[in-house]
Amino acid sequence: MPTAETPLATTPFDLESLVEARTRELSALSTHLQELSEKEKSELARNLHDELGGLLTAAKMDLSWLQSRVTDPALQERLAQLGAVLDEAMDLKRRVVEDLRPSLLDHFGLSTALRAYADSACAKAGLRAQLALPEDGTPMPRETAIALFRIVQEGITNIIRHAGARSVALGLAPEEDAWRITLRDDGRGFDTADPGRPGSHGITGMRQRVRALGGQFEIESAPGAGTTLRVSIPRA
Repeated sequence: MPTAETPLATTPFDLESLVEARTRELSALSTHLQELSEKEKSELARNLHDELGGLLTAAKMDLSWLQSRVTDPALQERLAQLGAVLDEAMDLKRRVVEDLRPSLLDHFGLSTALRAYADSACAKAGLRAQLALPEDGTPMPRETAIALFRIVQEGITNIIRHAGARSVALGLAPEEDAWRITLRDDGRGFDTADPGRPGSHGITGMRQRVRALGGQFEIESAPGAGTTLRVSIPRA
């Protein structure tokens, strides 16, 4: 009978099996959390669009009613300022909703959504954007489109925050066997073996998204040499 002084022996095979089982469990948990996050983002975006959007529209209509009946110049000026604030609030709501759940992705496809996002994000950050995106036309599973969009979104966010780059190149190639994404920057690069590098958690999340869809994830970088991200998701 084993005692505290004589613990049960664990063979290398048992340990390897245990590690594999725990890895599968963590992978499944990560995938579930990502799917749950997307669902929550979609619901929040819908509520903001419908409920907050409705309130702001009603406020604009009431403001217009007041402006048509007020003749005092000072009050007209204050109402105009209020109108400008409401316009800013509506624009902020639109940007938040688009970040949570890009409507272009649902209505026009991945290429259109990627082009709009990359152009906007890179222009705001002062980056040159070189885009090689095909016309939307080939049907793509919803989960694949969402995963690829989020990967590019996270990749460009990491470039803006950490790379110190001047330009970004993004390409999407729909091939017979897979959809392939390439994202490249000319920034400072990093040591891919360093677990504490900036943006490492974001890269882990991207890798997990790809793994959940049975795809391949590659990242090439070195200090001073920029970074290249390659993703391949097989067609069903």
